[in-house]
Amino acid sequence: MYDESLLLMTKLRTRIMLKIRVGAKKTAFAGKLGDVWKLSVAAPPVDGKANDALMKFLAKLARRPIGAVRIVSGFTSPLKTVEVEGIDSQSLDRAILESHGPETHTGIT
Repeated sequence: MYDESLLLMTKLRTRIMLKIRVGAKKTAFAGKLGDVWKLSVAAPPVDGKANDALMKFLAKLARRPIGAVRIVSGFTSPLKTVEVEGIDSQSLDRAILESHGPETHTGIT
């Protein structure tokens, strides 16, 4: 017989694809191209500093501990797959979109 309580104990995990641009003025999302989020990272790509910065940024954004964020693939590549435990994909997408802040008007109509 199947125990439905096991379903409740499974860990919730979300994977996202990121295209990283390092050496930016600040770490922030710069939009989405297809299924890939573009992320500018303020840290240099030296000794894993950019990877550490992106994991800390995502952990803070998702309100998860740093240990809940891991790079699944692309450790040395600008194209990365990152997994975040404890958050569903809709909530993570919402947090990313909200990180942009309120929409600003350029004055051009």
